Amino acid sequence: MTHPLDPHIVKVNQRLKAARLGLKIERRGDMLALRGTLPPRPGSDRYHPYQQRIPLKLPAHKIALKQAEQEAKVIAARLIEQTFDWRPYLVQRGAVLGSDELTDKIAAFAQHYLDAAAADPDKHPASVKATWEKAYRPYLRKLQELSDRRSLSLPEAIVATVKGTRANSRSRQVCCTAMDAFAAYLSLELPIDLKTLWGKYGSSRTQMRQLPTDDEILQWFHRIPNPAWQCVYGMMAAYGLRNHEVFFCDCRALTKGDAEAAIEVLDITKTGAHDVWPFPPQWIDEFGLREQTLPDVELDLQKTTLQRIGQQVTLQFRRYEIPFSPYDLRHAWAVRTILLGVPDTVAARMMGHSVAIHNRTYHRWITRRDQQRAVQAVLKS
Repeated sequence: MTHPLDPHIVKVNQRLKAARLGLKIERRGDMLALRGTLPPRPGSDRYHPYQQRIPLKLPAHKIALKQAEQEAKVIAARLIEQTFDWRPYLVQRGAVLGSDELTDKIAAFAQHYLDAAAADPDKHPASVKATWEKAYRPYLRKLQELSDRRSLSLPEAIVATVKGTRANSRSRQVCCTAMDAFAAYLSLELPIDLKTLWGKYGSSRTQMRQLPTDDEILQWFHRIPNPAWQCVYGMMAAYGLRNHEVFFCDCRALTKGDAEAAIEVLDITKTGAHDVWPFPPQWIDEFGLREQTLPDVELDLQKTTLQRIGQQVTLQFRRYEIPFSPYDLRHAWAVRTILLGVPDTVAARMMGHSVAIHNRTYHRWITRRDQQRAVQAVLKS
């Protein structure tokens, strides 16, 4: 969210940069802080200076901004003299919140998050709701549970919640994002920068999946006894759809017999509207996809969420004992487009994500394709 003070902060930071002080002012909600390369805090397991934030306990208004600029000059001088001391700036332990008080703060943050997202014209309400349910609510619930069990201040409980997730995992990164947003909303300074706990997880781990072969995908399609769930499986395999996207597609060209059989994933989905073509196209007839017989699933997003719709697909895979996940069908589709030579920009658009994410996620196969092309070009010359 923008703030009236933000343009003034930019100007002050330009002066600090011109003076080469190595510090800049940040607005954290309605409070000001400094950020720069600083010595490790007392008790840290770090040995060398690194990027950290100094809480100033100054409100975000013009008079306080002048104080913050002066404080930046003082701290820069102490850093040069090697006399900087963290102790005046360290967050005090603080009071332990009662369960009801923390519940109220979480509820207020939820309303703030949803209201801010609703005001953004580029965000779809269904996508916002799904993000809240999947990426924020579970970790705030963990925070509440941990606070109920242990006598911790809120800053301590937030850090403990993050450390309670598995290191170097996606859940650790998502938790860091949720807890950092909650702390920023409360203008709460934490004992440590949560980014230092982020870890090394990356989407390259997707490359290690043992994806099903095309033959295996065909075999398991015919083992599904329910035609409606066969249709879901077939649509995901042929079009590389996310679990919930199957239920929010315009399939009129497909059902009317169009040779290309392209479908449109509707704007209501997680990443907005985009067109998709089948790969391989022969699966349209193999799976009988021109006859759309999807299962009766609650699709009213006033009563459910995209996440819950997707979870029903996952549950059906387990029910039919399919040895791979629904997302493996999506990844297999992506790899198929790479090996068939579909440009990365086109494939990424059909999958509803950026080219950067596409290339990072499927780096191994893209690299192999490009190497193979180079080798073939040399052999033909």
